[in-house]
Amino acid sequence: MRLNAQQLRQLKKPEKLPKIRRYPIYFILENIYDTYNIGGLFRLADALAIEKIYLCGECETPPNHKIKKASIGTDKIVAWEYKRSAAEIIDELRKRYSLLIIRDSERNKKKKNIQITIIAVEQHPNALPYFKANYQLPLALIFGNETYGILPETLKLADQIVEIPMFGINKSLNVIVSAAIVGYHITLAIAAKTRKTTAKKA
Repeated sequence: MRLNAQQLRQLKKPEKLPKIRRYPIYFILENIYDTYNIGGLFRLADALAIEKIYLCGECETPPNHKIKKASIGTDKIVAWEYKRSAAEIIDELRKRYSLLIIRDSERNKKKKNIQITIIAVEQHPNALPYFKANYQLPLALIFGNETYGILPETLKLADQIVEIPMFGINKSLNVIVSAAIVGYHITLAIAAKTRKTTAKKA
């Protein structure tokens, strides 16, 4: 069941929607200033069926009329949480998946190596082109402020940095455009890997 913009805006009880499979992908939005960008990222997150959005630093949060308008109601569908800093979020995600390793090893009597990968999307001397990076689930994507990007201390916490090549004079793209390019590349690549694995087992 898919809803158009008008239906999403008028949605009163999102808990009655059918459950969909969501990818263990997280958006970490650090100091995103523009509320319309935040709303647009909610809409993108739903389109990609990601697990959750984390907002941190100087970010507005729902309920906010500009976020609501830009998200067309997807802020009611996509799980979100506010934390003071990206460092706090990253620490929480790493701990959560390390606990999953312990529980899985106790239940199955063997250790499963489940670790979350933290990826910063940023123009940086050490960045890989986004299409050359190796993506494995679960993962978190960090997106930074529209003017100055991701904070240096947050970049140090990332496992890798990826960037979108720019061929003109302009140095960077809008944060929603950047998230869409990288996000769709990841989900399509993972979907292709899943199909290959399924075909081999068959």
